[in-house]
Amino acid sequence: MEHAKKYLAEAIGTFVLVTFGCGTACAVGCASDAGSGYLLTALAFGLVIVAMAYSIGNISGCHINPAVSLAMLIRKQLSGKDFIGYVVSQLIGAALGCVVLGVVFGFDCGFGANQIQEGWTNGTVAGALLVELVLTFVFVLAIIGVTSKVENSAVSGLVIGLTLTLVHILGIALTGTSVNPARSLMPAIFAGGTALSQVWIFIVAPLAGGALAAVAYGALESAKKE
Repeated sequence: MEHAKKYLAEAIGTFVLVTFGCGTACAVGCASDAGSGYLLTALAFGLVIVAMAYSIGNISGCHINPAVSLAMLIRKQLSGKDFIGYVVSQLIGAALGCVVLGVVFGFDCGFGANQIQEGWTNGTVAGALLVELVLTFVFVLAIIGVTSKVENSAVSGLVIGLTLTLVHILGIALTGTSVNPARSLMPAIFAGGTALSQVWIFIVAPLAGGALAAVAYGALESAKKE
């Protein structure tokens, strides 16, 4: 029953992330020259994390992101069984969020899917992989760092939410900012086209970035003990 509650929490959290984060992108647009739309989309993703961290964080840890779950698996803070359960739940939540967006905005709304942005003059597959790896590395490193001390619990949700906003502010104009395979895969499936053909970028790079963050933080912890 305890595991089921965790999986349900992860599904709900990812549902909210896609509904409000991707939904804001659908509603206001996120082109880098759109000003307020760009910032509103970045803030929407960050604020969802703040809201979910303080609501489901005590149940599942509020990963709502396979890259975060992979990092916690590497750090042995999540079992292999729970890793699978978390990722499946995250994908289900993301899919349900896309259904809601389709009903609200129409099933041709784009679903806030990630892809290499047309306005990025130097945009390449290699560049997108690098961007997503770096953005995810920073995001997951912040999560591991702020949650590694119990005394940070009162502010951890705020720090993580602000960090997600930060990486979106840079990344939206480049890749739309994924840092989350579940948030990218389901919108891409619903949107199809270029988003679907490029979605592997937004699965591989965030997972690599999350794993790298886990390894890097482990090295920093080891160095501190010496």
